[in-house]
Amino acid sequence: MFIVQVGALLIALIYYANAQTSVVAVNTTIPGSELSASGLRQLAAAVVPQSPVFHPSLRSQFSLNLLSAFPEDLEVSDYCVALLAIFGQRYSTYVNCLVSAARPVKVCQNCYGTYGNLMEIYKNISDQMGPGNVSCRDSLLRSDRLMLVFLLYSNMEDIWTASECNRCVSLRDHSLTNDTLYFMETLNQSLSCFEKYQKGNHSELCTECKATYRGLNELYSRMEKNHTLCIDIEDSMNMTRILWSKDFNCSFPRAETVPVIAVSSFMLFLPIIFYLSSFLHSEQKKRKLIHPKRAKSNPSFINIQDKFS
Repeated sequence: MFIVQVGALLIALIYYANAQTSVVAVNTTIPGSELSASGLRQLAAAVVPQSPVFHPSLRSQFSLNLLSAFPEDLEVSDYCVALLAIFGQRYSTYVNCLVSAARPVKVCQNCYGTYGNLMEIYKNISDQMGPGNVSCRDSLLRSDRLMLVFLLYSNMEDIWTASECNRCVSLRDHSLTNDTLYFMETLNQSLSCFEKYQKGNHSELCTECKATYRGLNELYSRMEKNHTLCIDIEDSMNMTRILWSKDFNCSFPRAETVPVIAVSSFMLFLPIIFYLSSFLHSEQKKRKLIHPKRAKSNPSFINIQDKFS
């Protein structure tokens, strides 16, 4: 019985070795000139029959090209395919611009041109009609559950909105706003002053650059109240303040601290003023208080009282 089991095991090993040899012996390398539909069919015919699950007939007309072959009425038109290719190019250009403008943040001032181009091609896809009244909105934006083109554009639009670039950029005029240009000019004046005096004594820098830096802060405060700030201005102002306070160790009392100090001083002395006024008011009442005189004793009244007693 043991000999029979050993024999069966040897037969199984020999069969397995022959199967592996047949798979390895298949030439799956197809020259570049033969890498076509027929070449893919040869490769599929050579590999797939060895699968333990899928065993098609040797005469099967299996072709990988069938995976992308649909009726003409379901295919995307050449016009829409061309728009999709342009969208991909402009999308890639805008993403590359965002990455290069990540630090320091210059998303609005460096990438508004590429974002405008992306908006233009997406508008052509979603709204415009092509030759022969061909619309690409349904075929490219709504034809599947994922809606990939719409999702990609929405992500880029969310970045633009979160950056609040519309406050700094006029897409209609393809330029930065006047407020943004004026802030950049004022910022450059402060940075030039920093660069001029940073190699020497920082106390001199604090003195010489105080006026320009104060003007920059005041301009930033006005723009903040007017809602004309975008991420580029916010980041540049934060970096400038770090240079002024931490790197150069400069400071100056801000104008809004004066009212704060005045109110704090008043609140500090308010209890003292209250108790002092209360004390003076009570003393004044005591002075006005009239004490009644004691009645003198009358002898006749005393005699009458003695009689009754």
